[in-house]
Amino acid sequence: MEPFDYRRPGDAATAVRTVAADPSAVFLGGGTNLVDHLKLGVRTPGLVVDVTSLTSAEITDHNGGLRIGAAVRNSDLAADRRVRERYPVLAQALLAGASGQLRNMATTGGNPLQRTRCVYFQDVTTPCNKRSPGSGCSAIGGYTRHHAVLGASPECIATHPSDLAVALTALDAEVQVLGPDGERTLGFGDLHRLPGDRPDRDTVLEHGELITAIDLPEVPIARNSAYRKVRDRASYAFALVSVAAALRVESGIVRDSRIAFGGVAHKPWRASRAEEVLLDAPATEATYREAAEAELAGAVAVDGIDGGNGFKIPLLANTLAATLRDLTREAK
Repeated sequence: MEPFDYRRPGDAATAVRTVAADPSAVFLGGGTNLVDHLKLGVRTPGLVVDVTSLTSAEITDHNGGLRIGAAVRNSDLAADRRVRERYPVLAQALLAGASGQLRNMATTGGNPLQRTRCVYFQDVTTPCNKRSPGSGCSAIGGYTRHHAVLGASPECIATHPSDLAVALTALDAEVQVLGPDGERTLGFGDLHRLPGDRPDRDTVLEHGELITAIDLPEVPIARNSAYRKVRDRASYAFALVSVAAALRVESGIVRDSRIAFGGVAHKPWRASRAEEVLLDAPATEATYREAAEAELAGAVAVDGIDGGNGFKIPLLANTLAATLRDLTREAK
């Protein structure tokens, strides 16, 4: 591990000014991703600024929904009664991620900012445009089982690893940000970006901007929601594909839906085309399959030395249909 300076400011504004003034500085929250990268040499900051105790660790009622402080631990958020009753998709996504020990450390503000688990990104001996812009993408033509089928670019085919972020995308959450120029609010769906020709940038946040809270709006449909994750082993594994969905069915007709995909793109993927197909359509297997087909029409499989990732496209269609079937039964 490369040596670095460490500071623990007394408030969030000082932390933001400190990081903004030093291009080599990074924030430290729960550390479940950053510490790994420090050990691997993926990140070599000159300064680490500890913000663990500088933002709220409380979940409060807010405008009919909930405000989640950035320092709330994943395990605490998953256990909150309001979250389990009003946003079960969120609680299920949290419990599908990592291990109990890691959930006790990971924070609401830090988890969505974790970086890809692409093996080439984490191996500093291989070219990677995300880690070292302009060096190339070793994943293309390499091991692609966990890589993107939606929204990829010739520069990068990595996927975003957070389960929490997929649920927050489906729920239309909002992100509260403090930066050197003050506060601003972002729609959660606008936080992450596709790789394009700058895969080194995962989000639209500027250097020095700090997430202070995430707001969940009042979403009555979310009471009938679920998160389904498909992975290579039953626990402590990242998603091959995942679906966060909420559904409202009245008299056999879909009246509303919220859907997001994980494990298939550089960002949590909002399935807007699928939602359009579902609206005012019969709540049937045929409709659910049609919705999946519409959303995945632009999916592109990537060949690889392990057989590629083409299996993800039918797997995701099946996972979406199964999730919607379960929610339909619960909604009747």
